[in-house]
Amino acid sequence: MDEVTLLGITSALLAERDRLAHEIADLERDSAQAQSETSGENNYRDHMGDQGTATFGKELDMTLEGNARELYEGVLSALARLEAGSFGTCVRCGKQIAEGRLLAMPAAELCIECKEWEESR
Repeated sequence: MDEVTLLGITSALLAERDRLAHEIADLERDSAQAQSETSGENNYRDHMGDQGTATFGKELDMTLEGNARELYEGVLSALARLEAGSFGTCVRCGKQIAEGRLLAMPAAELCIECKEWEESR
C-alpha cells in the first residue's frame, strides 16, 4: 500500500475515532438524563405504556452505546496496528488484507476469507 493511501486511511481512522468518542459521550449524557427523568422522582405513577416506552428507549440507548464502543475499540485497534507496522495483515491467518477492503473498512482486522469463515460459524 502506498504512503498516500496509508495517510488517507490514517486520517479516516482518526476522524472516526473522534466522531465515535463524541457519539459515546452524547449517548452517556442522554442515558444519564433519561435515567433521572424515569427514576420515579415524579409524584404520579406512570402509565404502563409510558413505562414500556421508557424501558424500550433505555434499552435502545444501551444497545447504541454498546455498538459505538465496539466500533471505537476497533478503530483504536486499527490505529495501534498502524503504529506497530502490522496494519493490513489479517490477525487470524497472517495474509494481507485486500486494499479495497481496507479502503472500505479501515478498521478491518480480518481478510475477507477469515471474515466469511467467522460469520459462517
